Amino acid sequence: MALQITDACLNCWACADVCPNDAIALADPHFLIDERKCTECLGDHAEPQCAAICPIEAAIVDELGVYLNPPGSLTGIPVARLVEFGLWKGAA
Repeated sequence: MALQITDACLNCWACADVCPNDAIALADPHFLIDERKCTECLGDHAEPQCAAICPIEAAIVDELGVYLNPPGSLTGIPVARLVEFGLWKGAA
């Protein structure tokens, strides 16, 4: 069980300092989560700290590929509108 950072990551560094297991490292083209170190913050916090602080929608997924900050969750913009304006390429 480990989270993953997607190509949506902008390398803003927000997540790197909050990981209690030092599982996040700078890489190219974006930060990566070391699956050997990532515990999804179980036992440390109620929610994964990287996702809690991440300002980018769709940048972190769980082991099933589910976005922890799904499109529209931070901005409040409905996914259909994001698709309409070309800001999201996923299914509406």
